[in-house]
Amino acid sequence: MNEITASMAGTVLNVIASIGQEVSRGQVVVVLESMKMEIPIESHIEGKVAEIKISIGDFVNEDDVLLVLE
Repeated sequence: MNEITASMAGTVLNVIASIGQEVSRGQVVVVLESMKMEIPIESHIEGKVAEIKISIGDFVNEDDVLLVLE
């Protein structure tokens, strides 16, 4: 299992990926909001989304797990 983590602290604005979706390297999977800026979080690997650990409106800290890929 591979994890996609938050690059910075912020609020989850949008979860673009869904369970079972195939994602490619560089694809935006989550959008965070921090200090009124939208921060796109890209997948660093290819894989299938196995688990989504966050919901829209959640606050996450840097390095928190957002998605798990298989």
